[in-house]
This record gives sequence, C-alpha cells and structure tokens, in this order.
Amino acid sequence: MDTTAPAAATEQVRGRRPVFHGWRIVAAFAVTQTAGYGCLYYSFAVLLHPIAADLHTSPAAVTGALTTAILAWAAAAIPIGRWLDRHGGRGLMTAGSAAGALLLVAWSRVEAVWQLYAVFAALGGAMAMALYDAATAVIVAWFDAERRPKAILAMILVAGFASTVFMPLTGLLEHRYGWRSTLLVLAAVYAAVALPLHALVVRRPPVPAERHPAAADAAVRVAAVRAARRDLRFWCLAGAFVAHSAAMSTMTVHLVGFLVHAGHPATFAATTAGLLGVLSVSGRLLLTGARRRLPLTTAVAAIFAVQAGAAAALPWLAATRTGAIIGVVAFGVGFGVASLAAPALLTERYGATGYATIAGTLNTPVTLAKATAPLAAATVAGTAGYPAVLLTSAAACALAAVGILARTRTPDAA
Repeated sequence: MDTTAPAAATEQVRGRRPVFHGWRIVAAFAVTQTAGYGCLYYSFAVLLHPIAADLHTSPAAVTGALTTAILAWAAAAIPIGRWLDRHGGRGLMTAGSAAGALLLVAWSRVEAVWQLYAVFAALGGAMAMALYDAATAVIVAWFDAERRPKAILAMILVAGFASTVFMPLTGLLEHRYGWRSTLLVLAAVYAAVALPLHALVVRRPPVPAERHPAAADAAVRVAAVRAARRDLRFWCLAGAFVAHSAAMSTMTVHLVGFLVHAGHPATFAATTAGLLGVLSVSGRLLLTGARRRLPLTTAVAAIFAVQAGAAAALPWLAATRTGAIIGVVAFGVGFGVASLAAPALLTERYGATGYATIAGTLNTPVTLAKATAPLAAATVAGTAGYPAVLLTSAAACALAAVGILARTRTPDAA
C-alpha cells in the first residue's frame, strides 16, 4: 500500500473546515499548465508556416527547431526528476516559468534559422521545468493513492483546453498582428499567469513526524527506482507510451497542414485541430469512467485501438468537412489519455517513493519520440504524402495498445 504521500496533511482550520493546501496547488496547476502548453507548445503548430515564410526556409527546417526543444526536454527529464524528489517543485517551476516567458520574447526576435534552434534548445529545458512532468510529480508527493487520480485528473481536465483556447487565439493574433507580435502577447500572458502562481502557491508537502532520516529516504528512493528499472513491465510501458507519443506529436504538428492539403480552408483546419483539446478532456473522463468497470490497462488499450482505426481512416474521411471532423473526433478521444494513464500505472505498480525519478526515466524515451516523430513525419509527407503519415500514426497507436497489455498479470512491485 502507498503510504508515502501526506493524505491527511492540513494547514489550519478556517471556520469548521480544514484546508488542504494540495487542492490549491492543483487549482494553480490547472491554470499554469493551460497557459504553459498553449503559449510554449501549441502555438508552434499555428506559427510554423508564417515563420518558415518569413525566414525564407522550409517548414521541415522550422519543425526541426521543435525537435531540438523536445530533445532538450528529454535530456533534462531524469535530472529534473531527481531534483523534484529531493527539493520539490517551487523554485524549479518558478524558474522554468520565467525562462519560458523570456524565451518567447527571444523567439519573436529571431532572424535566422540557427537563432531559432538556439532559442528552442533553451525552451525545451524551460518546458521540462514548468509543464506536466514537474506538476504531476508535485501532485504525486502531496496526495495519497486514493485521492491522487482525482487530483491529476482535475489538473489535466482544465489544461486539456490549452489547444482549444490557444490555437485559435494564436491564429487570430497572427492574422491581425503577425507572428512576432503574437509571441510577445503570449510571453506577457504566460509571465502574468505562471510566475506568481508557481512562486506563491507551490510548496513541499508537510513532513510527517515519523519521517526517516535523509540518508534513509535517499536509500529508499534508490531502491524503488532500481526495482522499477529492472522490471520488464516498465519497459513494455515505455515502448507503448513511446509509440503513442510519436503518433500524438505527429498529429499535433501536422494535422493543420494535412487538412489544408486536403483542400480545407486554413481557418477550418486550425479550428478542427483545436478540437483535440476538448476531445482530450472527453477522453480523460471516458478513461476515468471506464476504470470503474475495466482494468486500467484494458481501458487504455481500447482507446489506443480506436485511435489507430481513426488515423487509418482519416485520409478518406477528410474528403469532406463532416468526415474530417468525425475522424479528428475519433482520434482525439485518446489525445490526452497518456498524461492520466502513465502516472496511475507507475504509482499503482511502484508506489510514490522516487516517483519523479521513475517517471523521468519513462519520459526520456517518450519525449525523444515526441521530438523526432514530427520531423520524420515532415520527411514522409514530403516524399510519400500525408496519407502515409496518417497510416504510420495508426500503426504506432496499434503498437501502443499491444504494449499496454503486455505482462499485465505480473504482480506489482509496489
């Protein structure tokens, strides 16, 4: 049983009801993650082609900048996980927010492709410090096994609207003011939202009276991480989430381009792609409901299988607007499932001790896939066309479904 999180920790009593600070952190993260993903990540897909035109380069070359950012994110995953396990998230996430806002300003000033790559290399580190991975680790430390899924779900349900809000907003700003001014507006929004909330609300959970000495805590963390890394099921999960991450990042970056290539107006393409955020919320709610009747692995695998079918059918469905919406809706149901499923599966199998380091180990190959898949997809699109990209994404989702179900009868290490 997981007893490492301070389930009953409260600050003080105001009136008759105890106040649990963990829920304030969840509320803050719901806001900062929405702004963070909207400003730092989803804006890229909308600004991709205007940036390429302004810098007189190809979309594939600009896509490589995002690849650079996510490679930096992957490289930072394990060190940041260790930091979070030892020191908590307040200072780290505040610094990441400040860096993210400043780098949006720097992004708006680039005049050459090499400058874009330099900015994005630093931006990847800022995203690793301030986005889901760090926020989830903080929540895992604050909540016990019973309340943890609800806390993570509350954060990602709200943050799931990041693409729905920020992709159309970014498109509107770019159309009116150009991509450079758009980035300055996004920098101001992100700084105003994330900096004060991370600095003032995030803190470490209360220390239990029976807390072991620091050396003993470190030894327990090392043992937990070692047990996870030696478990074959951990690497099956890693393979599943790597394949799924590759498909999700490919669709995030290239869905707008595919729909435009299929003959739809750019505004329709951006709005339809923005549905992915709303659908990620629906998918998370669907997964939460399905967990009451099915094993978590079965529910996740079923959703991944639906995505595989939708991606395979989308080249034909996209011939009409109605068909395009149907295909995107079917695919989008699983768009945000991994962010809920991965923490649940890791803590269910290995407990909360050393979670950030274990999650960092999982997130390193997952983030590498997120980095390289859009660039590879751009190459495939240029040589074999967008249908080949979608069929490859369908195969990746099918592989993810198989990986999730692998060795599910093995007893939990936790």
